[in-house]
Amino acid sequence: MPESSYNIKRVAKNTVILYVRMFFMMLISLYTTRVILNTLGVEDYGVYNVVGGFVGMFGILTSSLSTAISRFITFGLGKRDLEALQKIYSTAIIIQISMAIIVGLLIEGIGFWYLYNKMNIPAERIPAAFWVLQCSIVTFGLGLLCVPYNAEIVAHEKMDVFAYFSILDAAIALSNVFILKAAPFDKLILYAVLCMCTSLLMRILYAVYCRKHFEECRFRFAFEKGLLKEMGSFAGWNFLGQGAWILNTTGVNLLVNYFFGVTFNAARGIADQVNGAISKLAGNFTAAMNPQITKTYAEGNLEAMHSLIFRGTRLANYLMILLAIPICLEAPTVLRLWLGNVPEHAVLFTRLVIIGSVINSSGGPLVTAQLATGNIKRYQIIITLFGLWVFPLSWIAFKMGLPAQWSYYFFIAVYSVLIFVRIYLVKDLIQLPWIKYCVAVLGRIVAVATTASVISAIAHFTLEESVIRVIIVTFVSTLTLGTCVLLFGVEKQERAALIAYAENIKAKILRKNV
Repeated sequence: MPESSYNIKRVAKNTVILYVRMFFMMLISLYTTRVILNTLGVEDYGVYNVVGGFVGMFGILTSSLSTAISRFITFGLGKRDLEALQKIYSTAIIIQISMAIIVGLLIEGIGFWYLYNKMNIPAERIPAAFWVLQCSIVTFGLGLLCVPYNAEIVAHEKMDVFAYFSILDAAIALSNVFILKAAPFDKLILYAVLCMCTSLLMRILYAVYCRKHFEECRFRFAFEKGLLKEMGSFAGWNFLGQGAWILNTTGVNLLVNYFFGVTFNAARGIADQVNGAISKLAGNFTAAMNPQITKTYAEGNLEAMHSLIFRGTRLANYLMILLAIPICLEAPTVLRLWLGNVPEHAVLFTRLVIIGSVINSSGGPLVTAQLATGNIKRYQIIITLFGLWVFPLSWIAFKMGLPAQWSYYFFIAVYSVLIFVRIYLVKDLIQLPWIKYCVAVLGRIVAVATTASVISAIAHFTLEESVIRVIIVTFVSTLTLGTCVLLFGVEKQERAALIAYAENIKAKILRKNV
């Protein structure tokens, strides 16, 4: 079997596995979010969102190091160098333990001051918020320690194992909900403790699995100075781009808390939950594809890499648009059916964050491509200079008395510009045919999204608000999107492959019925 064919089938298999994972996790997440919101109440839910979000700001370190470790492990697998992989693993463990201790102490000091001096939280809930902060710090540290194991599983493309662990994590979260409802203790504190205990259990399970199944996962306490410097430099420069993202999301959440209070944080939390579910739809596909992008670069096969980027960007966007259109149009009904008690402003925030996320998803495969090269200094500096403007612009807008949704307007505008900045910066690093990319990828995505949105909006405004309208709009948008993708959303050979695949499925069904 040709290597390219094998790689495509592996991506397809891993994508299916991740979608099964996503389906179960989405069902559990939708239910648990509703119960947690109703059990904690809007105020306590907002408190958890803003305190957890403050600790989450330091997740920039987790994300930067995770990206660095994942890139080096995947690159090592592409080179088929076991000795290098063992050095990378041991170095990663040393880095993560050191960072967990240092950053944990840093968050403790800053978080204590910020909680008691700057957070806009009702006075009677400050003691509970303190314990949420402590549990969130421990959970954060455990998350740091899990990074090398997650990177190993993804780099080895063991998406079935990744799915099993994720489903187990979601199932434990579901059991936590029942404990939360029945327990007579302070619900907010108990919820934070349960989340911390879940993180500890998952950390142990990840470590046991990786040590048993991956030969390189044998820790050796030895500093590889050159490797440590290389990984540290990579993570440091990646820190800039991640920093802009954290500032524009979690940082803005803290701004909203300061200017508007915890009820607005609750609305943003709900919007982020919906957006997270939609983003996972595209994220599952890119998660299955990203190791292949890095490995094809390591092998020097740029043509295959370009093909993955082109197809991956288109399909990831179409998958997001598939859910984005009906949810944006029918957000009031969807949120009411899901939550019962919908926080004020949640509908508008949900629509805006989804639009911003669809725009930002266009850059995913390009980001993976530039990380694969290892030459990220210039890219990260320029991306950061362009991308960090959401936070200061939001701050100025709030000081001027403009409403909270302006932060989303700035996000949409800034990340629309970043699409073209990324293309400009990456094209020389990987010899990307950028004009073809703009026409064959971005042009097709815009045409498909616009056509499907307009036709779906006609159905939306023609009918009265009801559950039936949600179903009809979803059906119309799905049918329209599928038709547009087949007619002008993919290239000729891709269309032929999709049709052949559909005919193959039809033939199998007919044979079973004979």
